[in-house]
Parts: sequence; structure tokens; C-alpha cells
Amino acid sequence: MISRRIPTNAVAFAMLVLLGACSALPQVTPYRIEIQQGNWITQEMISKLKPGMTKEQVRFVLGTPLLVDPFHADRWDYVFMRTPQNSTALEQRRITVFFADGKLLRVDGDVVPEAGASPAAQSAAPKPEAAAK
Repeated sequence: MISRRIPTNAVAFAMLVLLGACSALPQVTPYRIEIQQGNWITQEMISKLKPGMTKEQVRFVLGTPLLVDPFHADRWDYVFMRTPQNSTALEQRRITVFFADGKLLRVDGDVVPEAGASPAAQSAAPKPEAAAK
């Protein structure tokens, strides 16, 4: 029986052809899930806020704040971040609620209040530098 050896040049050529075929395949991207973190705050929720509401009433409307600073007990921060499915774009929102003597004083942040909203919600309009982003 005669054994046949494959020439080294043929092996190298076959590897180059296979490697070239791999680059011709369509680009495969991994599946990415939608990621949400924080409190989803809508304009409708902001419009329900009225000056003088208690902390419990505000918590009922907006939910539990993401951050309650022990050094600023009269300030609650609601932060929301979302990365849509199969995207790298990051959507961020930030709402800060201020209290005086346990009553709602004002609201600052990124969510724009609806037309005819309460004065507490009016301060939630974005600043000019935030709108430019």
C-alpha cells in the first residue's frame, strides 16, 4: 500500500481559501436586550404634582425615589436610564423634587410639563443647555 502525503502548499492554499470565505459572510451581531434602570417618570405624572403635597402623596404619584440623600432630607432624586434593544444610544432623565416642612416646594428636571400644568411642575422644563443635548 502506498501512502499519499498532501503537499504543504495545498494545505496552506486551502486554509487561505477558507479564511477568505469567512470574511465574506454577513456581519453577525449579538442580541441585546432593552435595559431600564430607575423610575420611569412621564409628563402626566409630573402634571399631577401640586405645591403643598405631602411626601407620601408625592411618593404615591412618582413612586419611591431612587436616591434620598441623608444630608438633604428635603430633596428626592428620580433617575431613569434606558438603552433600547439592539442600540447603543442611552436615554436619560432626571427629576429632583424639593420639599419644605414636609410639603412639595418645587420640581426640577428633564421632563417637560404639559400645557397648563401646576407651578410646581413648571420648573421641570429643561434648561436651555439640557435641551441642546
